[in-house]
Amino acid sequence: MLLHTIGFTQHSAAEFFGKLRAAGIERLVDVRLNNVSQLAGFAKRGDLEFFLRELCGAEYVHELRLAPRDEDLKAYRGGKMSWAEYEAVYLATLRERRAETMERFDKRSVLLCSEATPEQCHRRLAAEYLRETWGDVEIVHL
Repeated sequence: MLLHTIGFTQHSAAEFFGKLRAAGIERLVDVRLNNVSQLAGFAKRGDLEFFLRELCGAEYVHELRLAPRDEDLKAYRGGKMSWAEYEAVYLATLRERRAETMERFDKRSVLLCSEATPEQCHRRLAAEYLRETWGDVEIVHL
């Protein structure tokens, strides 16, 4: 199974949706905790659902089992938790939520978060967790 990841920051809408179309994405799985922030621009839930449907023929799903906990995200962003600590806490959260019991994606899917690159983003950790627990998952970062 091919599983893509993407962040929306530092991309124009044209670049973002162009990448999704080029990859043949059929479902976007939003793994953000807050998907309605005014700071998200074109990636606010309502706008994103519309653009995905109209520009890519893709569906939108908000999957909170793969979202970080609010208190952990605040601690990391506030400098009270290092990336290594955040990574360990987030992976423990996925295990606690038994994220691997989610239905496997039956469509070409992409995990969405805000970070421009995957290195220090929970979408990468979520994708790697699913690869580890589901097996046979190839990850492609767009």
